[in-house]
Amino acid sequence: MLELDDASRHYIVAGRTVAALDDVTQHFSDGSITTVVGRSGCGKTTLLRLLAGLTEPSSGRVQRAPSHSIGVVFQEARLMPWLDVAANVAFPLKKRLSEAEIADRVSDSLSLVGLTEARRALPSQLSGGMAQRVAIARALAQHPDILLLDEPFSALDAFTRRRLQGVLIDIWQERRPTVVLVTHDVEEAVLLGESVIEMESGRVVGRVPLDIPFPREATDPAVVDYRRRILARLVDGAPFSSIQNPRRNP
Repeated sequence: MLELDDASRHYIVAGRTVAALDDVTQHFSDGSITTVVGRSGCGKTTLLRLLAGLTEPSSGRVQRAPSHSIGVVFQEARLMPWLDVAANVAFPLKKRLSEAEIADRVSDSLSLVGLTEARRALPSQLSGGMAQRVAIARALAQHPDILLLDEPFSALDAFTRRRLQGVLIDIWQERRPTVVLVTHDVEEAVLLGESVIEMESGRVVGRVPLDIPFPREATDPAVVDYRRRILARLVDGAPFSSIQNPRRNP
Protein backbone atom coordinates (compact mmCIF):
# COMPACT_ATOMS: atom_id res chain seq x y z
CA MET A 1 0.00 0.00 0.00
CA LEU A 2 1.16 3.51 -0.83
CA GLU A 3 -1.30 6.21 0.16
CA LEU A 4 -1.71 9.83 1.17
CA ASP A 5 -4.64 10.45 3.50
CA ASP A 6 -5.63 14.14 3.83
CA ALA A 7 -1.91 14.94 3.83
CA SER A 8 -0.75 18.55 4.06
CA ARG A 9 2.68 20.11 4.30
CA HIS A 10 2.97 23.71 5.48
CA TYR A 11 6.01 25.96 5.82
CA ILE A 12 6.51 29.27 7.59
CA VAL A 13 8.02 31.84 5.21
CA ALA A 14 8.64 35.38 6.52
CA GLY A 15 6.10 34.78 9.26
CA ARG A 16 3.44 33.57 6.81
CA THR A 17 2.14 30.00 6.49
CA VAL A 18 2.59 28.61 2.99
CA ALA A 19 0.85 25.37 1.96
CA ALA A 20 3.16 23.32 -0.26
CA LEU A 21 0.62 20.50 -0.15
CA ASP A 22 -2.96 20.91 0.98
CA ASP A 23 -5.28 18.04 2.05
CA VAL A 24 -4.20 15.54 -0.60
CA THR A 25 -5.70 12.05 -0.60
CA GLN A 26 -4.34 9.63 -3.19
CA HIS A 27 -3.95 5.86 -3.38
CA PHE A 28 -1.27 4.20 -5.50
CA SER A 29 -2.03 0.55 -6.19
CA ASP A 30 0.76 -1.99 -5.89
CA GLY A 31 2.49 -2.43 -9.24
CA SER A 32 0.97 0.71 -10.78
CA ILE A 33 2.82 3.46 -12.64
CA THR A 34 1.53 7.00 -12.07
CA THR A 35 2.82 10.30 -13.43
CA VAL A 36 2.33 13.70 -11.79
CA VAL A 37 2.21 16.98 -13.74
CA GLY A 38 1.72 20.64 -12.90
CA ARG A 39 3.40 24.04 -12.91
CA SER A 40 6.60 24.73 -10.98
CA GLY A 41 5.79 25.20 -7.31
CA CYS A 42 2.48 23.33 -7.41
CA GLY A 43 3.59 20.73 -4.84
CA LYS A 44 4.78 17.84 -7.03
CA THR A 45 8.16 17.42 -5.35
CA THR A 46 6.63 17.81 -1.88
CA LEU A 47 4.18 15.03 -2.70
CA LEU A 48 7.07 12.79 -3.76
CA ARG A 49 9.11 13.60 -0.64
CA LEU A 50 6.16 12.69 1.57
CA LEU A 51 5.77 9.37 -0.23
CA ALA A 52 9.49 8.70 0.22
CA GLY A 53 9.41 9.52 3.94
CA LEU A 54 11.93 12.34 3.47
CA THR A 55 9.41 14.91 4.72
CA GLU A 56 6.74 14.43 7.36
CA PRO A 57 3.22 15.79 6.78
CA SER A 58 2.09 18.77 8.85
CA SER A 59 -1.28 17.02 9.09
CA GLY A 60 -2.82 13.86 7.72
CA ARG A 61 -0.78 10.75 7.15
CA VAL A 62 1.25 8.73 4.68
CA GLN A 63 0.86 4.96 4.55
CA ARG A 64 3.32 2.53 3.00
CA ALA A 65 3.93 -1.15 3.67
CA PRO A 66 6.83 -1.44 6.18
CA SER A 67 8.37 -4.29 4.19
CA HIS A 68 8.54 -2.31 0.94
CA SER A 69 11.92 -0.96 -0.15
CA ILE A 70 12.02 2.49 -1.74
CA GLY A 71 14.26 3.82 -4.51
CA VAL A 72 14.36 7.57 -5.18
CA VAL A 73 15.79 9.56 -8.10
CA PHE A 74 16.04 13.29 -7.39
CA GLN A 75 16.23 16.22 -9.81
CA GLU A 76 19.95 16.41 -8.97
CA ALA A 77 22.18 13.32 -9.18
CA ARG A 78 23.52 13.65 -5.60
CA LEU A 79 26.51 11.40 -6.22
CA MET A 80 29.32 10.96 -3.71
CA PRO A 81 32.28 12.75 -5.33
CA TRP A 82 34.95 10.49 -3.79
CA LEU A 83 33.42 7.30 -5.25
CA ASP A 84 33.58 6.23 -8.87
CA VAL A 85 30.47 5.46 -10.91
CA ALA A 86 30.33 1.76 -10.02
CA ALA A 87 30.86 2.45 -6.31
CA ASN A 88 28.10 5.08 -6.31
CA VAL A 89 25.67 2.58 -7.80
CA ALA A 90 26.79 -0.13 -5.37
CA PHE A 91 26.68 2.00 -2.23
CA PRO A 92 23.01 1.39 -1.20
CA LEU A 93 23.53 -2.35 -1.65
CA LYS A 94 26.38 -2.68 0.84
CA LYS A 95 25.68 -4.99 3.80
CA ARG A 96 22.49 -6.18 2.07
CA LEU A 97 23.86 -8.39 -0.70
CA SER A 98 26.93 -10.48 -1.39
CA GLU A 99 29.79 -8.96 -3.36
CA ALA A 100 28.91 -11.15 -6.34
CA GLU A 101 25.27 -10.04 -6.29
CA ILE A 102 26.30 -6.41 -5.98
CA ALA A 103 28.68 -6.73 -8.93
CA ASP A 104 25.95 -8.28 -11.08
CA ARG A 105 23.40 -5.61 -10.22
CA VAL A 106 25.87 -2.78 -10.82
CA SER A 107 26.84 -4.19 -14.22
CA ASP A 108 23.22 -4.73 -15.24
CA SER A 109 22.11 -1.27 -14.15
CA LEU A 110 25.01 0.53 -15.81
CA SER A 111 24.30 -1.39 -19.00
CA LEU A 112 20.64 -0.31 -18.89
CA VAL A 113 21.60 3.38 -18.76
CA GLY A 114 24.46 3.05 -21.24
CA LEU A 115 27.36 3.75 -18.86
CA THR A 116 29.29 0.48 -18.79
CA GLU A 117 32.40 2.16 -20.17
CA ALA A 118 32.25 4.91 -17.54
CA ARG A 119 32.15 2.63 -14.49
CA ARG A 120 35.55 3.83 -13.20
CA ALA A 121 34.97 7.54 -13.82
CA LEU A 122 34.58 9.97 -10.94
CA PRO A 123 31.52 12.25 -10.77
CA SER A 124 33.72 15.27 -11.56
CA GLN A 125 34.52 13.64 -14.91
CA LEU A 126 30.87 13.25 -15.93
CA SER A 127 28.50 15.57 -17.73
CA GLY A 128 25.28 16.51 -15.95
CA GLY A 129 23.31 14.05 -18.07
CA MET A 130 25.75 11.22 -17.35
CA ALA A 131 25.62 11.95 -13.62
CA GLN A 132 21.83 11.73 -13.73
CA ARG A 133 22.04 8.37 -15.50
CA VAL A 134 24.25 7.13 -12.66
CA ALA A 135 21.57 8.22 -10.19
CA ILE A 136 18.94 6.32 -12.19
CA ALA A 137 21.18 3.23 -12.28
CA ARG A 138 21.68 3.48 -8.50
CA ALA A 139 17.92 3.42 -7.94
CA LEU A 140 17.32 0.57 -10.41
CA ALA A 141 20.09 -1.56 -8.87
CA GLN A 142 18.14 -1.69 -5.61
CA HIS A 143 15.20 -3.51 -7.30
CA PRO A 144 12.86 -1.39 -5.15
CA ASP A 145 9.23 -2.22 -4.43
CA ILE A 146 8.47 1.51 -4.74
CA LEU A 147 10.31 3.70 -7.27
CA LEU A 148 9.89 7.48 -6.90
CA LEU A 149 11.31 9.72 -9.62
CA ASP A 150 11.49 13.53 -9.61
CA GLU A 151 12.11 14.83 -13.15
CA PRO A 152 14.55 11.95 -13.74
CA PHE A 153 15.10 12.60 -17.47
CA SER A 154 15.12 16.42 -17.59
CA ALA A 155 18.93 16.69 -17.81
CA LEU A 156 19.22 14.19 -20.67
CA ASP A 157 19.41 14.78 -24.39
CA ALA A 158 16.30 13.88 -26.39
CA PHE A 159 17.71 10.59 -27.72
CA THR A 160 18.87 9.30 -24.32
CA ARG A 161 15.65 10.51 -22.73
CA ARG A 162 13.48 8.47 -25.09
CA ARG A 163 15.65 5.38 -24.65
CA LEU A 164 15.53 5.57 -20.85
CA GLN A 165 11.79 6.15 -20.90
CA GLY A 166 11.59 2.83 -22.73
CA VAL A 167 13.93 1.21 -20.22
CA LEU A 168 11.72 2.39 -17.35
CA ILE A 169 8.61 0.87 -18.94
CA ASP A 170 10.45 -2.40 -19.65
CA ILE A 171 11.63 -2.65 -16.03
CA TRP A 172 8.20 -1.75 -14.69
CA GLN A 173 6.53 -4.42 -16.84
CA GLU A 174 9.12 -7.03 -15.79
CA ARG A 175 9.41 -6.30 -12.05
CA ARG A 176 6.17 -4.43 -11.32
CA PRO A 177 7.36 -1.91 -8.73
CA THR A 178 4.94 0.83 -7.75
CA VAL A 179 6.21 3.84 -9.71
CA VAL A 180 5.40 7.52 -9.15
CA LEU A 181 7.11 9.90 -11.60
CA VAL A 182 6.99 13.70 -11.39
CA THR A 183 7.46 15.65 -14.62
CA HIS A 184 6.80 19.08 -16.16
CA ASP A 185 6.42 17.42 -19.55
CA VAL A 186 2.78 16.50 -20.25
CA GLU A 187 3.79 14.36 -23.22
CA GLU A 188 6.17 12.37 -21.01
CA ALA A 189 3.42 11.98 -18.42
CA VAL A 190 1.10 10.50 -21.06
CA LEU A 191 3.81 8.26 -22.52
CA LEU A 192 4.72 6.72 -19.15
CA GLY A 193 1.67 6.72 -16.89
CA GLU A 194 -1.23 4.34 -16.40
CA SER A 195 -2.82 7.46 -14.96
CA VAL A 196 -1.82 11.13 -14.73
CA ILE A 197 -2.30 13.20 -11.57
CA GLU A 198 -2.78 16.91 -12.26
CA MET A 199 -1.70 19.36 -9.53
CA GLU A 200 -2.27 23.06 -8.97
CA SER A 201 -1.39 25.20 -5.92
CA GLY A 202 -0.69 22.26 -3.63
CA ARG A 203 -3.85 20.37 -4.54
CA VAL A 204 -4.71 17.50 -6.82
CA VAL A 205 -7.16 18.90 -9.38
CA GLY A 206 -7.57 15.78 -11.50
CA ARG A 207 -6.56 12.19 -12.03
CA VAL A 208 -6.82 10.90 -15.59
CA PRO A 209 -6.70 7.15 -16.38
CA LEU A 210 -4.95 6.44 -19.69
CA ASP A 211 -6.45 3.69 -21.82
CA ILE A 212 -3.47 3.25 -24.15
CA PRO A 213 -1.40 0.04 -24.37
CA PHE A 214 2.38 0.07 -23.90
CA PRO A 215 4.70 0.77 -25.61
CA ARG A 216 3.42 4.21 -26.63
CA GLU A 217 4.59 6.61 -29.30
CA ALA A 218 4.39 10.40 -29.14
CA THR A 219 2.71 10.46 -32.55
CA ASP A 220 -0.08 8.07 -31.55
CA PRO A 221 -3.42 9.92 -31.95
CA ALA A 222 -4.54 8.84 -28.47
CA VAL A 223 -1.30 10.17 -26.89
CA VAL A 224 -1.67 13.46 -28.78
CA ASP A 225 -5.32 13.80 -27.71
CA TYR A 226 -4.66 13.09 -24.03
CA ARG A 227 -1.70 15.49 -24.05
CA ARG A 228 -3.76 18.27 -25.62
CA ARG A 229 -6.65 17.91 -23.20
CA ILE A 230 -4.52 17.61 -20.05
CA LEU A 231 -2.49 20.66 -21.11
CA ALA A 232 -5.70 22.61 -21.78
CA ARG A 233 -6.94 21.79 -18.29
CA LEU A 234 -3.69 22.83 -16.61
CA VAL A 235 -3.25 26.02 -18.65
CA ASP A 236 -6.83 27.19 -19.08
CA GLY A 237 -8.72 25.28 -16.41
CA ALA A 238 -10.75 23.51 -19.07
CA PRO A 239 -12.78 20.52 -17.79
CA PHE A 240 -11.39 17.10 -18.65
CA SER A 241 -14.03 15.15 -20.55
CA SER A 242 -13.79 11.42 -21.19
CA ILE A 243 -11.68 10.51 -24.20
CA GLN A 244 -12.24 7.50 -26.36
CA ASN A 245 -9.11 5.91 -27.69
CA PRO A 246 -8.92 6.81 -31.41
CA ARG A 247 -7.51 3.36 -32.14
CA ARG A 248 -10.86 1.89 -31.18
CA ASN A 249 -12.87 4.26 -33.30
CA PRO A 250 -11.72 3.91 -36.92
